[in-house]
Amino acid sequence: MSVISKIRVAINGFALPLINFPKPFTFVGPDSSLSMCEEIVGLGIKRIIIITDGPLFKLGIANAVVDKLKGAGVEVDVFAEIEPDPGYELVLKGVERVKAFKADAILAIGGGSSIDGAKAVMMCHANDCHPEKLTGIWLYAAPRKRGLPFFAIPTTAGTGSEATIAAVVTNKQEGIKYFIADPKVVPSMAALDPKLMTGLPPFITAPTGMDALTHAVEAYISTMAYAETDELARMATASVMRNLPMAYSDGKNLQARERMAVASCMAGLAFTRAGVGYVHAFAHQMGGLYHVPHGLANAIIMPYVLDFSKPNCAHRLADLARIAGIGAAGNSDEQLADAFIARIRQMNADMQIPTVIKDLKKDDFEKIIERAFTEAHGTYGVPRYLTRDDARAMLAKLMP
Repeated sequence: MSVISKIRVAINGFALPLINFPKPFTFVGPDSSLSMCEEIVGLGIKRIIIITDGPLFKLGIANAVVDKLKGAGVEVDVFAEIEPDPGYELVLKGVERVKAFKADAILAIGGGSSIDGAKAVMMCHANDCHPEKLTGIWLYAAPRKRGLPFFAIPTTAGTGSEATIAAVVTNKQEGIKYFIADPKVVPSMAALDPKLMTGLPPFITAPTGMDALTHAVEAYISTMAYAETDELARMATASVMRNLPMAYSDGKNLQARERMAVASCMAGLAFTRAGVGYVHAFAHQMGGLYHVPHGLANAIIMPYVLDFSKPNCAHRLADLARIAGIGAAGNSDEQLADAFIARIRQMNADMQIPTVIKDLKKDDFEKIIERAFTEAHGTYGVPRYLTRDDARAMLAKLMP
């Protein structure tokens, strides 16, 4: 970790609380997606393209939204080709579809990949450029245009992408994930509709929910955290730990689904301001190299990173333990931190999340470490810095 990287993190930590990050106007509750459609119609939008993934569209999850818009006289096109970890070529294909349809607005429906893909399409269309020209943090780039009105309806409670300034795109040829960080990608409006999440199977509910928990925890232990992000991260952590087990065991539980959606959004607001950490830096490499779903990679890696980080953030982990009702009165911060990490491991076990990355290869260690350090150092306010030996030891624990 270079001195320049540390200085850059310090500057970011000073500047971020001063930035007025946009927040989407958010509709919450059953059928809130339809309420948002009414507002879209009221804006005078006439031609809207929906960006989503094929399986979700075939399941009919977006049908009510499409019918609502068409019934109000809005012309609708559906680009249902988003796939996990959307790549450059797919984004450019979406841009061509937006141009051909002459859309005057974009609506993303789906999980993090759909919303991230739609963000990238929107920004590439607005700036008439290749996705790689947009990667990185907007603070260090030339000014960018906002583009078409943009709205989002998440169908998973995990990424919080409906509220964040980030979008992840993948260079498929190199097997590397890159992020676009710009306040201009935040949707104008978002709808957290639990009705659209009740059909999620447990094996999707679990990792997406743990993704939301990772966002909250990494934001809270970040050295760039501040009062606003702390409050959001604490509330999100407590809610996920309380409601994810219920949503996992009973997918039709509307109350648990709604609370998870809100928690995911709060966690997204927290990390878009305070940043994330090594969990994400290494999870992105697992996704790029081995196609491990992002939430699953986060869930697997998080306990190992927290074990390493604990000496420098035990008091922060103890705070989260207290607000989540973990531990006993009189426990020390270190005991509470250990109990908090143990609870995360137990949640993973209860939801059948593995403890290793099955395709991880020792031959890839140096590549993974180099890419993870390039992403994290100078960008994320991690509480304790890994050396290369530390990283190798952690990756060894993640081996099958």
